[in-house]
Amino acid sequence: MTTLAAPQLTGTGTLLRFALRRDRLMVPVWVAVNALMVLSMPNSLKGLYGTPADRADLLRQMETNSSLRALIGPVFDDSLGALTAWRVGVYAGALAAVMSLIVVVRHTRDEEESGRQELVASGTVGRRASLTAALLTALVANAALALLVTAGLAGQGATGALALGLGIGGVGLVFATMAAIVAQLTESARLARGLTAAVLGAAFVLRAAGDSGTDDGSSVLTWLSPLGWLENLRSFADERWWVLLLFLTAAALQGTAAYVLAGRRDVGMSFLPTRPGPAAGRLASASALAWRLQRGSVLGWSLGFLLAGLVYGGMTDGVADFVGDNDNAREIFQRMGGRTGLTDAFLASMVGMLGLIAALYIVSSVLRLHGEETSGRAEPVLANAVGRLRWAAGHLVIAFGGAALIMLLAGLGFAVGYGKQAGPIVGACLVQVAAVWVVGGVTVLLHGLAPRAAVAAWGVAGAILLIGWVGPALDAPQVLLDLSPFGHLPKLPGGEMRWGPVLTLLLLAAAMTAVGLAGLRRRDLST
Repeated sequence: MTTLAAPQLTGTGTLLRFALRRDRLMVPVWVAVNALMVLSMPNSLKGLYGTPADRADLLRQMETNSSLRALIGPVFDDSLGALTAWRVGVYAGALAAVMSLIVVVRHTRDEEESGRQELVASGTVGRRASLTAALLTALVANAALALLVTAGLAGQGATGALALGLGIGGVGLVFATMAAIVAQLTESARLARGLTAAVLGAAFVLRAAGDSGTDDGSSVLTWLSPLGWLENLRSFADERWWVLLLFLTAAALQGTAAYVLAGRRDVGMSFLPTRPGPAAGRLASASALAWRLQRGSVLGWSLGFLLAGLVYGGMTDGVADFVGDNDNAREIFQRMGGRTGLTDAFLASMVGMLGLIAALYIVSSVLRLHGEETSGRAEPVLANAVGRLRWAAGHLVIAFGGAALIMLLAGLGFAVGYGKQAGPIVGACLVQVAAVWVVGGVTVLLHGLAPRAAVAAWGVAGAILLIGWVGPALDAPQVLLDLSPFGHLPKLPGGEMRWGPVLTLLLLAAAMTAVGLAGLRRRDLST
């Protein structure tokens, strides 16, 4: 095993400061969105389950409702802190994992793919300095998140707050080191992100499968998932501090493996070489190349949304039993999904949630343009008989069309899982596309007019996600909810279809996209 000598870490401090400067917008947004999601829960849950009887009834419901346990996890105690850990713990851990893998891949494989790493390595920089700086950046982000969660929930119990904060940060570190390994194995940053995200998806599925069969988190499948470790840490419920050793051990082993692999390859190379593709045929056009680059992402998101629709649709019949006579829970569903009946309100709220997540897809897909441009791969394509608008159109068709496709598949999943109202549910999912396209238009606008600020589109999507997810639970004022394009959509199914707001959003998306493309056509390419 290669030893880590001090010269191999030369320049780590400088690279760390540079990484933190580059991420000065992205990381704070991710941390803030995640922390606010967690910290908003106690007040919301206090309104939902304000009496011991309400909380005891919730525990009884979760013991028998395997679908909800698969979605959220089991409940270990009836305190507000324990309910907060139950309601958002798994999702906060998943968001921390996504943040971490983005940060690590951005400062490792992305830099190598663009050629900047080779330039940096030509200076007085150690062989493993870049990897170390990337992992330290992820550590800083997760430490900040853990600190905010701990401080914000200390009023519910300092010990439980510390456990939950460390657990969420621990999940982030596990996937940061996992991303570090994958970045050594693959030659493409997009593939590195995709593979690490696939591992995260598998971890969620393992936890869900284990929790659906047991009500105490004791399943072997649950213990195979880092998200299951977070759950079994049992924050605010007789904490199991030894579970933190699992996070530390996994992070240490994976980090060591990443360092060993980094020392055994050349800059820009990988252990899994990219398969060469044909130079003609399906790749004879810019649109075909765009599809080749993005097809894996489209297929992955499509499968995920179809499965999500099936799961949520299958839960619909049991939502009335879960909510029962809890007027506060019913009110939240109605604020999210309309006041036309509990079942329709639940369906509308779940459809709206998938629409919010689809906004993340369209940002990622549109920013593929930014990645191709800054990496230098766009320049050889545009040097041929391919105009900028034609090149961009190939990616944008996939981004905007893919958003419509995944929402259509979600609607079909809902229809199959629920077994009723197929037409209205599919229509409700397609209505969400108008708001998703607005987010895509914002991303195109930023890329076309201010390419250096293009990554701020993630902040826009994160803010919209926060408003849509947390706003109704906190009974936020309508003026705040209206800042999100999703706040202007009709509440379907069950509500009245209003074409005016939908058409307005579509026109707004088209206008921003047109302005962004005009800016792309006239400005210099980024390098």
